[in-house]
Amino acid sequence: MSEFFDPRFADTNLEEQTTGELDLEARSGLRRVVGLSTELQDVTEVEYRQLRLEKVVLIGVWTDGDFDQTQRSLAELAQLAETAGSQVLDVLVQRRDRPDPATYIGSGKLQELHQIVMATGADTVICNGELSPSQLSKMEKVVKVKVIDRTWLILDIFAQHARSREGKAQVSLAQMQYMLPRLRGWGDALSRQSGGIGTRGPGETKLESDRRRIGKSMSKLRREIKEMGVARTTQRAQRRRSNIPSVAIAGYTNAGKSSLLNRLTSAGVLVENALFATLDPTVRQAKTPSGREFTLSDTVGFVRDLPHQLVEAFRSTLEEVAASDLILHVVDGSDPDPEGQLSAVRKVLADIDAQNIPELVVINKADAADPYVINRIKLHEKNSIAISALTGEGIDELVAMIEAQLPHPQLDIKATIPYDRGDLLARAYREGNVLSRTDTEVGTVIVAKVPEPLANVLEEFCG
Repeated sequence: MSEFFDPRFADTNLEEQTTGELDLEARSGLRRVVGLSTELQDVTEVEYRQLRLEKVVLIGVWTDGDFDQTQRSLAELAQLAETAGSQVLDVLVQRRDRPDPATYIGSGKLQELHQIVMATGADTVICNGELSPSQLSKMEKVVKVKVIDRTWLILDIFAQHARSREGKAQVSLAQMQYMLPRLRGWGDALSRQSGGIGTRGPGETKLESDRRRIGKSMSKLRREIKEMGVARTTQRAQRRRSNIPSVAIAGYTNAGKSSLLNRLTSAGVLVENALFATLDPTVRQAKTPSGREFTLSDTVGFVRDLPHQLVEAFRSTLEEVAASDLILHVVDGSDPDPEGQLSAVRKVLADIDAQNIPELVVINKADAADPYVINRIKLHEKNSIAISALTGEGIDELVAMIEAQLPHPQLDIKATIPYDRGDLLARAYREGNVLSRTDTEVGTVIVAKVPEPLANVLEEFCG
């Protein structure tokens, strides 16, 4: 038996809201979530929305936990809908033990949703969860407008923001992986047979033909993505041979990863207050105050319940994180649920086998965050620092922490480098860690920790 949430009870203790205490009116239909609808003037400021805004109604199911968690999830869904170019007309939530396996919210409430859609003039219904093919089909038959789920909404945003050839191919592959089990025909289309010489007999239905065509396209895209990933793999191998440490910036979407990359390297990456504004990875070189070189890579942002199709399709891109020596895990300190962001990102890191890489938690937007929240995160995340990529607060301390946590060369040497071999001295500073330096009559005496290839080159000058 399902229950329905009434916002009038939002400020009361949820444990006291038993079924007997809720009046019949509060249980008679879907309840609205106040404050998440989008005014037209609020969304037209985003530059890439050139077309007419699609009018949408959001629907979610509150199954367990406190309502704040459900409301945060719906607020994020509203942000995603706005990013995709929609105007949110209404946000509804239903209280039930679990989503209905047939219609997501139950057949009776689906009729109520249809009335709300008709009354608001909505074009689309967006569900805060992943719908099965049967749920999708049954909902559309009742509400009479397009129905999509959270997964397809995120895939649509990725499709809008993909710029590079590889990014577009990755998004196309993810969309096809999602669409394949959801293909459905219209009218008698599925019963039509291909004809002609050589095709007599049972033939092939339209659905089978579509599945075969999509399967071929997916195979082609996988080959192309693999070929395009060779260049990135080669570049990583070159950096490894040069013993240049790599640092990957990972985190929740819109947490400020690109802003941090720009602050540390002047990379000039697009910065926009929107979800998934940048998808293509960016790698830039940086230096520590002592002159040691390392690379910084900015990766695609994560989100709660990131579609597994995207994780699979972007695996070659996410290898920048999995192959790094240190992860800067950026979290938005001003977000209502920063711990939820940390958990969601770590779930994806585990999916790409990057959970064991050293991690430095960077609490961004400290200028706008509650100091209590920052202290709370620091209490649980021992290896963390609060910064503001916008104002520059804490950046120097962050660079010092990065330098301290970069992998250090293994071999200790003491060498006297002739003055005419300044190239070797420069390599010692660039690739190693010079502990002391003394200029003598015959050359520069250094005590340093250097990688094995450089130690072999300097061996003739040791003694």
